[in-house]
Amino acid sequence: MMHQITKQLDQENDSETIATRQRYLLVFLLFLHTVNTYMDRVCISVAKGSMQNDIEGLDNQMMGYVFGIFAVGYALFQIPSGWLSDRVGPRRALTIVVVIWSIFTALTGAVHTAALLLIVRFLFGVGEAGAYPGATRALYSWLPPSERGLGQGIFHSGARIGAALSFLVMPPLITMIGWRWTFVANGLVGFIWAAIWWYWFRNRPHDHPATNDAETAHIEHGLEEAEATTQSNIPFIQIVTSANILLAMFQYAASNVTFFWSMTWLRPFIVEQWGEDAANLSAIPLLVGAVSLWISGSLVTYLYRIGMPVASRRLPAMIGFGIGVIGLLLCTQTSTSDSAGWFIVSFSIAIFGVEMVLSPSWAFCMDIGGKRSGAVSASMNMVGNLGAAMSAVIYPYLFASVTLPLIAPQIDSPNSFFAFAAAFNLLAMLAWIFMNPTRQLDESLSKAAIQRRVIFFVVLIVLVMYALVYKTFFME
Repeated sequence: MMHQITKQLDQENDSETIATRQRYLLVFLLFLHTVNTYMDRVCISVAKGSMQNDIEGLDNQMMGYVFGIFAVGYALFQIPSGWLSDRVGPRRALTIVVVIWSIFTALTGAVHTAALLLIVRFLFGVGEAGAYPGATRALYSWLPPSERGLGQGIFHSGARIGAALSFLVMPPLITMIGWRWTFVANGLVGFIWAAIWWYWFRNRPHDHPATNDAETAHIEHGLEEAEATTQSNIPFIQIVTSANILLAMFQYAASNVTFFWSMTWLRPFIVEQWGEDAANLSAIPLLVGAVSLWISGSLVTYLYRIGMPVASRRLPAMIGFGIGVIGLLLCTQTSTSDSAGWFIVSFSIAIFGVEMVLSPSWAFCMDIGGKRSGAVSASMNMVGNLGAAMSAVIYPYLFASVTLPLIAPQIDSPNSFFAFAAAFNLLAMLAWIFMNPTRQLDESLSKAAIQRRVIFFVVLIVLVMYALVYKTFFME
């Protein structure tokens, strides 16, 4: 009897000293969150033909407006949604934004006019604006700096897997239940996720009933070390206009120039060059990108744990951009090959490289933003949309008008774009040399200097919005 009591006490002590793993469940839940996010986004691309048959006035030009208006709403509300996550906590903020975008996902299936579709998709973009800042704020509170790299990698890989799944799942689902009910089904998935999130998540690990003292201590110890170097008294505008964050914005826009070409022009280019039978090859780079995110996140985590906090952010990103440059230059040699396979291999190398950048970029924002990680990461993501817009706007011009010796000796070739993207990636790789998450900001900045930074940041926002609006409504 005494032996049984002693054994039971030993088991209880072990359960207290061995940390629970609820933070891993959080990462998995946020992974599903991004899968849902991109399945909702890509669904409308798959349903395009069916929607145009049912909605009067929804020609290709109007469909372009519908695609683009989402990006406008998404970029415009990045910072407000990041501020909301920091202000009320990610539990409430993510529940609100997921419910909002799920409502408008479902309502997409109810529209009967092109004008109403524009309004619904704009509001859908407003809702989805909070997806990444809110998740980043949750990861900040639950993951110590040593685990943020892999956490961000797994989290972001859900977007690539979700996009690839959409190309496979949505066509048969639309055939079975119709495009309208497909949007309703996608909205229902969002409502289910939001309910689970509200029930399970807590803003602080200490408040979660399933975390034990060992896990809470592990998380809080890491956060205390990180917050000791975070300048929480610095005005937000000074943080987002610091050299660190401006360079982070620049390099993130560079990565988006390459990545969003895969979401916009890759499939049409493959079809035009190699035929409809090769179209599904466009999903391969997305899956390669998901693998890259896991590898990069693991590398970020490993380097941090062996005592290299700056290199853990800098080195994976620089390696990624370097690989991206190599892949893009290989694309210039395979874009006219007889087989699409060699081009897909080359572009997959480029995507593998630029996707390595995501995990260190978002971890970098968490390092600097601290408890304002939601708004700081949202600022980077907002300017990153400038890269997405640039990809859509510049590609047709470079394709039709620009030649380069050896690389693009004649027009009507994508090679000039690949050379441009490679040069942009090279500059972004160099930018990381000057990015340091441990660099302290000047706390004695004058009021006039802060006002100048406010003006600069407003101009930057206007530039992003101008690029997105131009791409949506004025680009032929």
